[in-house]
Amino acid sequence: MSPRAQLVVMIIAFAGLVSIIWMVRRQYLKERFAILWIVVAAGMIGLVLARPLLDQLSEFLGIRSGTSTLFLIAMLFLLAIVLYLSVAVSRMEEKIRDVAEAYALLVAAQEEASDTEP
Repeated sequence: MSPRAQLVVMIIAFAGLVSIIWMVRRQYLKERFAILWIVVAAGMIGLVLARPLLDQLSEFLGIRSGTSTLFLIAMLFLLAIVLYLSVAVSRMEEKIRDVAEAYALLVAAQEEASDTEP
């Protein structure tokens, strides 16, 4: 990986870290999700700093460029995060449906109680 490519990856990773911290401070992003994104950025920085290891991995995988290997690893990790977030959204949908049903039953019971009062 060329020094210029290393610099670009480092800038992207540090910009990501700063963005994550800003979003957590503004409460746009919950801490548990911020940890995932911090791991992504730290992993990118770690792989750039461990350039010989990255180059060996690239050679083993048959990939010409360490940069391509770095972005392949990052992309696979991001796909795992998307899957995790999809599961979280699915669980939240179920909880919201349960709360909406309970609320509807409560409103119906209150209306029924107010209709029977003299």
